[in-house]
Amino acid sequence: MFEQATTPIQELAISTEKLNLWYGTFQALFDIDLSIRQGIITSMIGPSGCGKSTFLRSVNRINERLGYVRISGTIDVMGENIYDPAVELVQVRKQIGMVFQRPNPLPISIRDNVLFGHRIHNAGTRTTKIEDDEIVENALRTVLLWDKVKDRLDQKATALSLEEQQKLCIARLLPVKPGILLMDEPCSALDPKGTEAVEELIWELRGQYTILIVTHNMAQARRASEECIFMLMGKVVEHTETGQMFVTPKHKETADYIEGRYG
Repeated sequence: MFEQATTPIQELAISTEKLNLWYGTFQALFDIDLSIRQGIITSMIGPSGCGKSTFLRSVNRINERLGYVRISGTIDVMGENIYDPAVELVQVRKQIGMVFQRPNPLPISIRDNVLFGHRIHNAGTRTTKIEDDEIVENALRTVLLWDKVKDRLDQKATALSLEEQQKLCIARLLPVKPGILLMDEPCSALDPKGTEAVEELIWELRGQYTILIVTHNMAQARRASEECIFMLMGKVVEHTETGQMFVTPKHKETADYIEGRYG
């Protein structure tokens, strides 16, 4: 269950049907029906409080840690309902990696950061130093960080720049072979140069992973995604190709938001 698939790009990575979510008595998501294609970058835009991050956290089952959250409907990942009682949370977290607004490297070495998730998910399996070295190098090369840090792998990760920390946080997810990467405002703490570098990395990762990115940065959504979802007041208003949404949106609410007349 939840092994990374090798199915064509047209297949769905995430699909939801009649997804509703409440924080206590407050309803944050309303009848969300979405089909997110495998292997592409999909962005989610909309004003603050519209439900973007709530949706993202629902896909990773982070919301369920809050005792006052109630969910109805289904979320299928690679064809499996992740809220089915038979589905183990550890398998969901292995398949679905999460990147947060601020980089959150562990206060340990760069090397141990990369190996952290791998060691947790393979606690009963020993690997040799050569195998560990290969895992570290492959992950850091994938996020375009190897050449910068290969001579200081034993230094604390918290000494890296914010851009490098965010890339490291992405690298930390890769050894467990997730199929999906969820990114919640991954560039909000970065300067323009760092933002450009992380956007380039996200674009490099497309095809290898399904990427769902929440952003308030309209220019970023337009630059760094292939499909775009516009949400408003807990509902999906529009989901289409990014270029089409920004040039010829189908709904007045979408056009108003993109052109700065709302939110």
